[in-house]
Amino acid sequence: MDTQLALHKTIRLPQAIALYIGSVMGSGILLVPGLSAEIAGPSSLLAWGIMMILVFPMALVMGWLSALYPHSGGVAHYVTKAFGDKLGTLVGWFFLMSVIIGAPVNALTGAGFLGAAIGVGDTGQLGIAIIMIMLALTMNYFGMKVSGQIQVILTCGIVLVLCLVIFSSFSHMEPANFTPFVPHGWWNVGESAAILFWCFIGWEAVTHLSEEFVDSKRDTVKAVTIAAVIVGVLYFLTAFATVGTASYLDGAQTALVGIIKQSFGVSGSVVTGGLGFFICMATMIAYFGAASRLAYALSRAGKAPAFMGLFNKRYGTPVGGLYFLTGAFVIIMSLYATGFIPLSTLIQLPNATFIMTYLFGCAAAIRIFRDFKTARLFSWISFLLTLSILPFVGWALFYPVAITLFVSIFIWKKELFAKSIGSL
Repeated sequence: MDTQLALHKTIRLPQAIALYIGSVMGSGILLVPGLSAEIAGPSSLLAWGIMMILVFPMALVMGWLSALYPHSGGVAHYVTKAFGDKLGTLVGWFFLMSVIIGAPVNALTGAGFLGAAIGVGDTGQLGIAIIMIMLALTMNYFGMKVSGQIQVILTCGIVLVLCLVIFSSFSHMEPANFTPFVPHGWWNVGESAAILFWCFIGWEAVTHLSEEFVDSKRDTVKAVTIAAVIVGVLYFLTAFATVGTASYLDGAQTALVGIIKQSFGVSGSVVTGGLGFFICMATMIAYFGAASRLAYALSRAGKAPAFMGLFNKRYGTPVGGLYFLTGAFVIIMSLYATGFIPLSTLIQLPNATFIMTYLFGCAAAIRIFRDFKTARLFSWISFLLTLSILPFVGWALFYPVAITLFVSIFIWKKELFAKSIGSL
């Protein structure tokens, strides 16, 4: 890589922790504790505990890979090292095509919470979602030094508010709400755990930013470990508060809203709206940074259009990736605004590509860590856990299939063109 176009090393430990937390603790914390409690009752807490243990290896595997091979290609780079260039390129496009749909869904979720708090309708919420996307893109334009600092502020605020909500909810808990512990049978505990998996993905996003860590070997594993503990504890305590106050009985999707209203009274709706807005903003900042770096890496390797490799030397920002994201978001938001694609469909589409990204990433780690027994074991655990979720994706599997066809045609045309030039 041209040293003039090298990504700036500006991410230190606090920013790294904040980026990991922001990429993992998305809108799921607003919705899933109530949904899981509705499915399994108090025994959903057991599912949360199990998932916290099972996903910890996943976080560590991604941290170890980042420390060993800091690269803007992230998971795609690791897959390339383990299985070759073509599969690595495909996995890179899986992640990119996940973000272009997942980010609008995330923005619409945050806009929904804020819109409900300030009393605006669907049109107003669409406007808020667009503003959120524009803000996240702008923050990333000025480089990770700026967006990383903003991420630290956002994350600290989110953690503080959640802690206030959780601890203030203790006075509203009743022992009777924890009995019977397994009201719907043990099978429902398993169903609850399957839903919780979506709350713990996101570790792969920061792998694309590892090249910008000031000291990736020292900080990456430390950051991912601290973030995993913070995220796991916050999720579990939020679920504990949801069960203990029985707020999920008044509406699973608004369980956290109920807890916040109990804690903050009339100002509860404003707190809910602000919390939803900032949680979703933190997630988008992390994912936009990751996706733009991946687009840059793919373009530099000749596996994506040339414009995606455009680079701003002043801020050390791969602006070509941001341009690609901007164009994709315009298309997706237009399709949603015109009613061509409903939100329910948008939510399901990126699930399959995120799972495929993790699946190949864990498979690559198994091969890369063949001489590191602990990392190899954790890689197998992560691989099998991810594989167990794949059957639940259903019809959305057509999305990675379509991406595979697109990438295959793109690579085939590039190779055909190169051969034709070489024969002249």
